[in-house]
Amino acid sequence: MLSRDVLADPVALTRALVDIESVSGNEADIADQVQHALSGTALKVERFGHTIVARTELGRPERVVLAGHLDTVPHNDNWPSRTEGNLLHGCGTSDMKSGTAIALHLAVTEPEPRHDVTYVFYECEEVDSARNGLKILADGRPALLTDASFALLLEPTHGLVEAGCQGTLRVLARTMGRRAHSARSWLGDNAIHKAAPILQRLLGYEARTVIIDGCEFREGLNAVRVSGGVAGNVIPDECVVEVNFRFAPDRSEEQAAAHVRDVLAGFELEVVDSAPAALPGLDAPPAREFLAAIGRPPRAKLGWTDVARFAELGIPGLNYGPGDPNLAHKQDEHVEIDKIVEGADVVRRWLTTGP
Repeated sequence: MLSRDVLADPVALTRALVDIESVSGNEADIADQVQHALSGTALKVERFGHTIVARTELGRPERVVLAGHLDTVPHNDNWPSRTEGNLLHGCGTSDMKSGTAIALHLAVTEPEPRHDVTYVFYECEEVDSARNGLKILADGRPALLTDASFALLLEPTHGLVEAGCQGTLRVLARTMGRRAHSARSWLGDNAIHKAAPILQRLLGYEARTVIIDGCEFREGLNAVRVSGGVAGNVIPDECVVEVNFRFAPDRSEEQAAAHVRDVLAGFELEVVDSAPAALPGLDAPPAREFLAAIGRPPRAKLGWTDVARFAELGIPGLNYGPGDPNLAHKQDEHVEIDKIVEGADVVRRWLTTGP
């Protein structure tokens, strides 16, 4: 179990969390250890599957959420952790056990924050949305979250504030043909060839750049997978182009889907996955205080994060963590040790003394 000495040091705690194997779906051990660490505090602790919720009950006029996921993507010869100079290497160091470590460190070491705090350590963020521990909590026990006025998600941002997030939509564009022997191709109708106009439209697509609350969101509409054909001597009768649309927070999911249908008009389309964007959420007083504590302007979150789930609950949120998002899921994933120390100091100062 995590010792008091380890819990007192966010760097040592990051290393310890990384060394607990917790690929998505296998979070039982890390959840057990987090729950045990929190059980010795004055926090009210509840467990839902492998998601741990710990709340202060100090009667403060305002409540905030600090959240981090416990799981990682599968290892890629990058586990357990190793340290080289100022760098801590290993799966999950950047995304996002260094951020989760900061939240757990503060939960254990700061019993008197100036806001009431709900700490959420959740499972299965890196896999299908239906398994996401925060989604399950928001659907089943929303009252544990909705009394908060602000959420801080400790996703990797390399020590900067990333506001809001893009929405994401995946669509299957399908073309149909007729099978034939490739030696007699004129007897068939090649579905892969018929998909060429889809790729041409995507190639010529001009994506928007949108400024919202001073944050620049860049959209993107791209083919991410093409599948078709059954054998090397058969004219294919079906081709499917999987298209991913990353959209700015000024579009709803419905508007995003309608836009893709306009771009790919005339083709059979099937929406297979969709998640909303989130506006920057910079107007909430705790958000303004956190930005003042950082002392640097926010930038847009280019990607989807669980701040969108908080936004759906009416809770503005920001992304902030020590990891570099460009290193997430890479074999050489690592985090700078001084970024962990800096991040812990910033969040502690915000929680205890304000900007």
